[in-house]
Amino acid sequence: MNGSLLLSQLLNGLQLGALLFLLSSGLTLIFGIMNFINLAHGSLYMIGAFLGATAYNASGSFAFAILAAVVGSGFVGVVLERLIARPLYRHDHLYQVLATFGLMMFFNELASVIWGSRPYFAAVPSSLDGAVSLFGSDYPVYRLMIIGVGALVALGAWFLIQRTRFGMLIRAGASNAPMASVLGANVDLQKTLLFLLGAVLAGVAGALAGPILSVQSGMGEPVLILALVVIVVGGIGSVRGTLVAALLIAMIDTLGRAFLPDMLRAVFDASVANAVGPALASMLIYVLMAVVLAFRPQGLVFSARR
Repeated sequence: MNGSLLLSQLLNGLQLGALLFLLSSGLTLIFGIMNFINLAHGSLYMIGAFLGATAYNASGSFAFAILAAVVGSGFVGVVLERLIARPLYRHDHLYQVLATFGLMMFFNELASVIWGSRPYFAAVPSSLDGAVSLFGSDYPVYRLMIIGVGALVALGAWFLIQRTRFGMLIRAGASNAPMASVLGANVDLQKTLLFLLGAVLAGVAGALAGPILSVQSGMGEPVLILALVVIVVGGIGSVRGTLVAALLIAMIDTLGRAFLPDMLRAVFDASVANAVGPALASMLIYVLMAVVLAFRPQGLVFSARR
């Protein structure tokens, strides 16, 4: 096994894990703390990707692209919470699933109308379009930046929820909303702010993913499935669990796709190994989820909220 190739794939796994964490952390907070299932969360990721790419192509400024993704996805998230989620908080999860699934379909069609059905081009920012040498292997600066952003967000999300008054009020409101209201907490505002936080994180993930993945209508659905796997494996409502699961799943997927075909060539023809290897890597993710559900249904890192 080539050492530089292994290092590159490990970094690719960290980069994918960072993106998965950005997307999944907001979803696990909304589901775990607010007990609301939002299948339109992947659409917020897609909106961030489209707005970020459009803003960068128009201005050439990566900072403006991120700002556009933050403002756009945050605005949509607040509107979604006020008009769709709030009336459904006290209803069964089935109503939430149906409503947000319909929203997901709506946003996909809206994106096709605005940006077209073909992939929309998103360039890597010129200031980050380069590579650095790490132990004799060149690795893109942009992907390293994504890893750094993921690490900062992980630290910030943990601190916000566990070590600030806002996080304490959010957790108190989720556990006993009537009592929190009696004590003076604005539970409705807290839920809106938490939904806003989740939407912004999803939008930032989309904007960061745009230059290295395909920006197109429906791009939020595959990552939504992965995000749901992440929060189930990590533990619903647990930021730490989401980080652990995101990195674990990203490593399984990345290393599996890179090395399983070579391993399978010892048994199968090259054409079969090249086809089966990536598929098997994807299957291992869902096998992991099934094992966790069977033997540790509360997730790898249990959340006290649940």
